[in-house]
Amino acid sequence: MTTPPMTTPSVLRIGNCSGFYGDRLAAMRQMAEGSVDGPDGTHSLDVLTGDYLAELTMLILGKDTMKDPGLGYARTFVRQVEDCLGLALERGVRIVSNAGGLNPAALADKLREVAKGLGLDPAIAHVEGDDLRGHDVASRDGGALTANAYLGGFGIASALRQGADIVVTGRVTDASLVVGPAVAHFGWSETQYDELAGAVVVGHVLECGTQATGGNFSGFKTLPLDGTPLGFPLAEIAADGSSVITKQDGTGGAVTVDTVTAQLVYEIQSTRYLNPDVTAHLDSVTLTQEATDRVAISGVTGQAPPQQLKVCLNTLGGFRNSMELVLTGLDIDAKADWVRSQVDGAFTADEVTWTRTALPALDADTEEGASCLLRCTVKDAEAGPVGKAFTAPLVELALASYPGFTMTSPPGAPTPYGLYRAAYVDRSEVTHTVVHADGTREVVADPSAYADHDASAGRRPSPYPAPADSLTRRMPLGSFVHARSGDKGGDANLGLWVAHDPAIDEEKYAARVTWLTKLITPRKVRELVPEADDLEIEVYVLPNLGGVNVLIRGLLGEGVAASTRFDPQAKGLGEWVRSRSVQIQEGLF
Repeated sequence: MTTPPMTTPSVLRIGNCSGFYGDRLAAMRQMAEGSVDGPDGTHSLDVLTGDYLAELTMLILGKDTMKDPGLGYARTFVRQVEDCLGLALERGVRIVSNAGGLNPAALADKLREVAKGLGLDPAIAHVEGDDLRGHDVASRDGGALTANAYLGGFGIASALRQGADIVVTGRVTDASLVVGPAVAHFGWSETQYDELAGAVVVGHVLECGTQATGGNFSGFKTLPLDGTPLGFPLAEIAADGSSVITKQDGTGGAVTVDTVTAQLVYEIQSTRYLNPDVTAHLDSVTLTQEATDRVAISGVTGQAPPQQLKVCLNTLGGFRNSMELVLTGLDIDAKADWVRSQVDGAFTADEVTWTRTALPALDADTEEGASCLLRCTVKDAEAGPVGKAFTAPLVELALASYPGFTMTSPPGAPTPYGLYRAAYVDRSEVTHTVVHADGTREVVADPSAYADHDASAGRRPSPYPAPADSLTRRMPLGSFVHARSGDKGGDANLGLWVAHDPAIDEEKYAARVTWLTKLITPRKVRELVPEADDLEIEVYVLPNLGGVNVLIRGLLGEGVAASTRFDPQAKGLGEWVRSRSVQIQEGLF
């Protein structure tokens, strides 16, 4: 399956304007208007992508369709397109987005309506076939609210090749938003695995928007913190799949090896990054600071994709509610124990979880500093046990419990929550379909070859010995180690790598990398993250990136929508781990 190029092969410039449903509304226009200075002059974008979908977003869109079957797409995308469609058409910028969510056909129709109102006539195509709500995989465990297979980029490529100005999709992988335009532009075949893998890596870097230019970056103090909004990233992709990550001139943040690494290690699992079109080898990625705000990605290799497609399933799990009590001053533990004993047996919810923040400092000079929070969260299949049956017993204690009893907010109503799980189906059970701008339908062919996925590939075979140098100092791990963390369903992902410090030489940098990769073992992770003591932990070495990726299975329970953990998406996990003290050899400073 070879896709003819949509233009003469040359550098393809792809930008991103959204990393989630709710991202900066003005970003699409800012990216469409902007330009970038490269070695060969100043250029505007060829393609503008927008990523609006996540596991939690699919649940939100599913709830939208319960209210109105005509919804199910990212409505903010419509507003953005309405604002800058004329500009995009004038500049020849093609728009590719997964904003179609559960209803890409309805989104395409809505965009045609908007374009007509503007006096414009763009060619709008959409990709569908990912929705498996009528499939057996969705009927298990009482039925799923949403069930979507992750599709690849060849459907997008076909739509662009046929002249689409806008392509909207359902649940393609985030990286497919870049793979599709690259395939269309360069005419890559399905077996050009290294090129496809290079595009997948680019797609992964761009997908979360400003996370590649300094957002959520543990080294944020090195950024120009002048209040300028962070720029969204863009990539210059070459015909061999190599690329340069950069950003538009005059925008905030920075593009460095560390900011790009931060996004590369975000929400991944092993060193094999499985996508519907190719399996990318993340341990082959090499990053080079080419110039200010220009990071080159090279050396990416790939192999055939997996036989099966991943499916995102969301079911309605029930209802939840929570209340927070303030504990102040002395006898914190005794106060918490008393109030818990007073409501013991009063709650009828299936699940009751109590958590408390850290004990306050002694002799605090503010009341807030002398206080901590006691949080109670309840969950049940029905709304009743988590409504007044939960809040009333606590409210009734307002004058009858520990001294200083107070709550942070009035009682709230029960809210529904969802459960996420991943499933896998054979490709033959999914019909990847492109509906072109003229209404014709095209079924996208499956790949002709597949690779067996070795889940242990790249995993540390056995713990490394402890460093031999006995002269150590106990310091925070983050003294020279960056981190980025996030969620993969109920699992937590934690990437750790050695910061690129211009003040140290290559020898010391290499010594730090060796120390870090020896230090981080499953046993050490359990020490650093006591909450993971009884969980399965996998550690994968990423030598070219100077670090490791850690997967903590089950830390987040049944996923973000159901988790009662303080940090349900593990967004702060990396910063907590960086603050933990470890023994660091004197020679590494």
